[in-house]
Amino acid sequence: MAETLAPEQQERKEVTIKFGKGLVKPFTSKSGRAMVRISIPNQDSSDKRPWETFVVSAKQVHDNNYGVGVWMKLPKDGKVTLARPVPTGKDDAGKTVWGRESRQVPDTELKAMLEAYKDKNRGSVLSDLAEKKEAAAQQPRESKPVAHAKEASL
Repeated sequence: MAETLAPEQQERKEVTIKFGKGLVKPFTSKSGRAMVRISIPNQDSSDKRPWETFVVSAKQVHDNNYGVGVWMKLPKDGKVTLARPVPTGKDDAGKTVWGRESRQVPDTELKAMLEAYKDKNRGSVLSDLAEKKEAAAQQPRESKPVAHAKEASL
């Protein structure tokens, strides 16, 4: 039966992207279709610009078995348009006027952007505490005069 499928269906390559539920915001389009807006966190922690977003059909996004994340499949050779709000100036009342900056990225690059949290160095809490204790032990302590309660009341 596999021989009866069209060649493009047999060779269709897909990219599976896994990310957290907190990045998904559902909404209804003007035509009444259920859609979701997916936000992509900035990879650099010093980047304070708004996050980039893209929109897909709600049917493409699925819950994980354990309920803490979601996943979606996109064609490997496809492209997605990412958009980000950018300030363009100020109006007469002094309010910031916002515009949109958009760009197209391949789905493979989108996967790397959404799954960048996997690349972060995650030291354990205990090792981070040990490093802080070592740094504190290396610094000399200043001795401060201690005022006793009896002396302070005189």
